[in-house]
Amino acid sequence: MNKLIGKATLIVPLVITLVFIVLATKSPPIIDDYIEALLVDYRFKIRNVFMRPSIPADILTVMIDEKSLQEFGRWPWNRKLQAELINKIFEGRPKVVGVDIFYPEPESPESDSALADALSMHKDRLIVALGFDVEEGKVFKGEVDNVVFENAVSSIKELKQVRPVVASRVLLPPEPIASAATFGHVYSLADRDGKLRWETLYIKYGDEYIFSLALKTAARAQGINPDKVSITGGAGVDFGGALIPSDEFGRLHINYIGREGSIIHKSAADVIRDRVSKDIFRNKIVLIGTSAMATYDLKVTPFSANMPGVEKNATVIANIINGNPIKKAPLHIDLLAVLFAGTAAFFIARRKRALFAFLYYIFLTGLIVIANVEIFIFYNMRVNMIYPLLTVLSTGTFIISYQYFIEEKKAKEIRKMFSSYVTERVVNELIRNPDMAKLGGERREITVLFSDISGFTSFSEKHEPEEVVAILNEYLGAMTDVIFRWEGTLDKFIGDAIVAFWGAPMKQENHAELAVRCSLHMIKRLEELRQKWIAEGKTPLTIGIGLNTGEVIVGNIGAEGKKMDYTVIGDHVNIGARVESLTRKFNTNILITELPFRKIIELVKASRIGHVSIKGVGNVIVKGKEKPIRVYEIKSLDPSARSVITECGEETVLHLKEK
Repeated sequence: MNKLIGKATLIVPLVITLVFIVLATKSPPIIDDYIEALLVDYRFKIRNVFMRPSIPADILTVMIDEKSLQEFGRWPWNRKLQAELINKIFEGRPKVVGVDIFYPEPESPESDSALADALSMHKDRLIVALGFDVEEGKVFKGEVDNVVFENAVSSIKELKQVRPVVASRVLLPPEPIASAATFGHVYSLADRDGKLRWETLYIKYGDEYIFSLALKTAARAQGINPDKVSITGGAGVDFGGALIPSDEFGRLHINYIGREGSIIHKSAADVIRDRVSKDIFRNKIVLIGTSAMATYDLKVTPFSANMPGVEKNATVIANIINGNPIKKAPLHIDLLAVLFAGTAAFFIARRKRALFAFLYYIFLTGLIVIANVEIFIFYNMRVNMIYPLLTVLSTGTFIISYQYFIEEKKAKEIRKMFSSYVTERVVNELIRNPDMAKLGGERREITVLFSDISGFTSFSEKHEPEEVVAILNEYLGAMTDVIFRWEGTLDKFIGDAIVAFWGAPMKQENHAELAVRCSLHMIKRLEELRQKWIAEGKTPLTIGIGLNTGEVIVGNIGAEGKKMDYTVIGDHVNIGARVESLTRKFNTNILITELPFRKIIELVKASRIGHVSIKGVGNVIVKGKEKPIRVYEIKSLDPSARSVITECGEETVLHLKEK
């Protein structure tokens, strides 16, 4: 059984760890895009409980909100009004302005010209959103428009490793708007659960690549020349010498600050009505966008289901400028995390008790979560959490279930084996500590008790069998209760004889004391039975008890799988039996050898075993032994009497040849 447990707890944790190492390498979308992504969301929320990121002071948004629609009418506004809003903002001398609004169709020559004039006037400090359609399986293969070409990425490194999002159509503004502005795309694709976690830093249209509105706005704000911003395939975007990390698809993991409204924002109505000081825009990065429900530009994020798209872009700009987007940990870090979890789970599996293993697995799970969250908070790094957790949970579930099954089986074996020998309390203790009851023989110092009914053969001949059985059962039941009362192990009944011992299966340092107290109690209980039997007109019984202490072999002895008994064997057991037979020779109820006598003598002197008489009755040489054994009579005295100890004389030697 132990070998089976050892193999299972060795092989299964290793297999589980290997499986999750493979999964961490493959990163199946069904796990990464659903479970791991959700765990990232929880990391954001935990982070904000303990260490909310600071609000960027140099970035603000101007929102076309519900208030603005109430004052100036429904969306879309006349482009003259939008031009006025842009001009009002530039009067405050911002560093750069991003306009997160599409202009895919003409409105009127007058309105379009007004907007184009405003865009052209501030072209060097203004980026406008450009819409693209992305449809799976469709690719634009024609020649791109000059507007797209003029806004395209000028440098790409490691082109073979670039796996961009490919657009099938561009939503170009009409002239003169198209020629008046610098553009950046605002395409974004939510994850499978509908949440927007990524910023697509560049998109491919035809043979050209277009940077996002947020990336271009950040570059202008930092004064980085467009030719100093380039794509590095498989790594990210070279941002004037600094690398903006991205995944293989050119996506940046957005480090959201919090719910909507986390970025400083102003109402467009207040800006147009001059209810906002223009100084608020000085040297700031300003983004213009919509937040009213009717404008349909609300995103679902890890914090909110109603974040305006313009605030998402503002957050990305803050991530780029501050260099704190969420970075994906290198693959080897993820694999090390799984390996650590698997190794720790493996060593926990060495624990022998299911309860202890369960507590250790809880601790390990907490440790993995805390370490992962701390890395996320302090290093903005996303180390995979799901695979280490699944490694621990899978291993823990198997080990605990397996060990629980094994422990339950052991408990049943122990209960079956010992329920007839010891008290329920001892059985439960052995189940909690199975090592205390080793299956098989071991050397142990114990005190053995032999008890026999005097003249039982003659008694049986003079009474009916039913009467003999009834009185014997009553006697044996009463004596068993006394033995269990003193935490003894009932070995067996041999006809009318009782064999019990102390010191096994549980170790009992005071085994001799318990055996002596039990013997005195048995005589007292027998006296009560004798009075009862006399009152009933029955013949009372008399017994003899012999005690001996020594090292014996204790354990399960017999034919394995057929008949096994938990018992004791050895010379000291035989001596105990022979001493019991001397009770009739010395006409006494209890005889003990010198070994248990020496263990209790100090207790008697200290009155911890009170009101007893211990008297040496002789030196006995038992069959097969040359050295005599001192034998003592012990009996209870009146509660008012003091204990008496009388040593045995050296001259009296009795040769015992019979049993």
